Amino acid sequence: MPSNALHEPWESFLRDLDAKLTEPTELHCFGGFVIAEHYGLTRPTADIDIIEARGTDKATLNELAGKDSDLRKKHRVYIDVVTIASYPEDYESRLVELLPDRYFRRLHLRGFERHDLALAKLDRNSDRDREDVKRLAAGPGLDTATLTERYKNQLRFQLGRPEVGDATLALWVEMIEEVMGEAAKRPTVA
Repeated sequence: MPSNALHEPWESFLRDLDAKLTEPTELHCFGGFVIAEHYGLTRPTADIDIIEARGTDKATLNELAGKDSDLRKKHRVYIDVVTIASYPEDYESRLVELLPDRYFRRLHLRGFERHDLALAKLDRNSDRDREDVKRLAAGPGLDTATLTERYKNQLRFQLGRPEVGDATLALWVEMIEEVMGEAAKRPTVA
């Protein structure tokens, strides 16, 4: 996270969640929260998508901070425990720290690396997913060779219809190269 600080309501929501946890808990996050809070790209979201929880089980997290929780009613944001998603096989080895270790007492947030984050959106391929990938391409940048290699070796075999994923990836590579080409043309401010 560029500034090592969270925007509201995330700061208050996560501090309240941290106070409710009874043991150290690590969350593997992806989606709009990571895009906005870690990569600093403007993108509103009302949830933190998590694929894995260590320490506190997912059912307890859902009770404490899920869609029907008191924390959601108080802060109007929540944790979404995602049960169906396609993401690169070895994502865990590339997780990035979202906050310094000592930011919370028990809560530890780790997020998908930007290429893994993009690939986690490929199978769904909604308008919002494409906009997120464009933001990543224009912001921290995406290497299309890395994206393609991870897709072929760590994601493609998981897809029900890999030929659709192949076509989507080809379109995304073209879109990313176009966005990055436009970003390279922008004058830098000294």
